[in-house]
Amino acid sequence: MTDLRDPVDVVVVGAGVVGLGIAHTLAQSGRSVTVVDAEPASGATYAAAGMLAPVSEFHYQEEHLLELMRASAALYPGFVASLGMADAADAGYLRSKTISIGFDSGDRTALADLRTVQLANGLTVEPLTIREARSLEPMLSPRLSVAFSIEHDHQVDPRRLAACLRKAIEIANGTVILQNAVALLREHPRDPTSTVIGVVLDDGSEVLAGEVILANGLAAATIAGLPEWLDLPLRPVFGDILRLRVPESLRPLITATVRGLVRGTPIYLVPRSDGTVVVGATQREDGSPAVSAGGVYQLLRDAQELVPAVAELELIEMTARARPGTPDNAPLLGRVADIRGLLIATGFFRHGVLLTPIAAQICLDILDSEGDDRWTQFRPDRFSVAGGRIPLLNDHLPNRIQTEGAHP
Repeated sequence: MTDLRDPVDVVVVGAGVVGLGIAHTLAQSGRSVTVVDAEPASGATYAAAGMLAPVSEFHYQEEHLLELMRASAALYPGFVASLGMADAADAGYLRSKTISIGFDSGDRTALADLRTVQLANGLTVEPLTIREARSLEPMLSPRLSVAFSIEHDHQVDPRRLAACLRKAIEIANGTVILQNAVALLREHPRDPTSTVIGVVLDDGSEVLAGEVILANGLAAATIAGLPEWLDLPLRPVFGDILRLRVPESLRPLITATVRGLVRGTPIYLVPRSDGTVVVGATQREDGSPAVSAGGVYQLLRDAQELVPAVAELELIEMTARARPGTPDNAPLLGRVADIRGLLIATGFFRHGVLLTPIAAQICLDILDSEGDDRWTQFRPDRFSVAGGRIPLLNDHLPNRIQTEGAHP
């Protein structure tokens, strides 16, 4: 059956924080926007810790991501302000610093080596004595081996941000349809190279649009109607993440985001304004969407090594979600060659929340003009040799799924 609603300027497939952020930015530009997703903000966004951390998220051999991350972090204050809220705290946006700490001598060496690379790339990471670190955060363990302060790594609450984005979209007369898109619509249905003019929903109805943006994470590669030559090499990287409630007698447990290494294993603790703490995150590619008992044990054990009072908190939530990874850990973002009417915005792996403003800006720039040449290296067809495309990033970058990463 055919839906008779009027065509819109843009349909965004996927209502995680990236899709909602894109839809909001495009609605602000005056475009009519429809978002389709059967369960908005229920995937990686639901589990995400929300660290806006271009410095502490910088990893070896990921220099190609650094400019993108820094550009997006710089956009965040304006992006949050554009939601029209009285207070940025409505979205859980906090300019609290990050403290990076190591537990033993091996962790001290690893963090010192990483700082050398961070400084070489123009990032600011200030050393702290353990006494200085514990003066800032008294609940930190006295047994730490090293500490650094990172002033420009902040945080946002992804669940609250997603709710604010959805409200702002609706205020701008955008629409959210609680269904999934299953196929692309073509101007000429039998011609796989013809212009994309909308999507088919899971009940068989259609949404017509001048542009379609696939921002539905792992599902972007499975939607019917993509050209056969297009390779979207997405893989699910599962992670366990915990939420704990701090009793009144221990508040505030911490005021800064704490990122640490404990015997080589990374962990983070992110304080929320509601008196909870997010602890994460494991990374595994075992295909299991269930919470891992071993992962929960590891997170609680290592969190207590850094902040012993974690043992006195109430464990209120254990969550596991899959993040969409790519071979080079960089997003698939932009136009697909020779396919008019289609953009893709997925593959954000552990950086989805951080990269939401820049993803939205890139999509807006592409629709307004030809886009910014700085970001063509992230084109979604860069892994597709057939169809005339060749990889634009360095193929030789190893497929390094590092355990340092946070949920996106």
